[in-house]
Amino acid sequence: MNPMNLAIVGYGKMGRLIEQLAPEYGFQVSLKLDEYNNTSFEGMTPENFRGVDVAVEFSIPAAAVENCMRLAALGVNVVVGTTGWFEHLDRVREAVERHGSGLVWSPNYSIGVNVFSRLAAQAARLLAGEREYGAWAWEIHHGTKKDAPSGTLRKLVEQMKNAGYTRPIDTSASRAGAHPGTHEIGFDSPADTITLRHCARSREGFARGALQAARWLAGRKGCYEFAEILFDTMGA
Repeated sequence: MNPMNLAIVGYGKMGRLIEQLAPEYGFQVSLKLDEYNNTSFEGMTPENFRGVDVAVEFSIPAAAVENCMRLAALGVNVVVGTTGWFEHLDRVREAVERHGSGLVWSPNYSIGVNVFSRLAAQAARLLAGEREYGAWAWEIHHGTKKDAPSGTLRKLVEQMKNAGYTRPIDTSASRAGAHPGTHEIGFDSPADTITLRHCARSREGFARGALQAARWLAGRKGCYEFAEILFDTMGA
């Protein structure tokens, strides 16, 4: 079987890792766009994207929405790994539906983080009625990460609230060094403490999740969150 063509929009550390791992997922990288050849979105042309099966977008929050809008207009399916733009999701979704393209978005493409998120929501559900338990949500990422708190931590807190935990959830974020990412959810009472923690060892888990999503999205239409397709394929 011939490999599918993958475009990388945002060729930084994540983009280079995706390029390295792409052959394992049946892709060859046919296009790379970065700040040198797509500064004003000049790389978003029909000629550049001819024959591209899926694009992965790992740029910066300020560029992600416009990248997604232009990819939708070109009819190119895209997996968006950039965070910090989700307040514009409805606008992007409308463009994807109008142009008949496909998009997968997520605060975090790590399979482990998505499982961790479900565990945190279940813990919040079980403790929702136990008034003596207070909750916190904390994370640390490398010093160059743009958004704080991250989209992942915001999503974790949102899911805890949706699970029925209505008391305040103290939320904080640290940015330092080269840390790839740790997220922690905790519950504390006079009697005991419950701590749930996910620690990323590298960016590889994020890249593999994005490539898994890209392989799934090839040939499909519509807007999906990664957790939807992940747990659907798991049968969970």
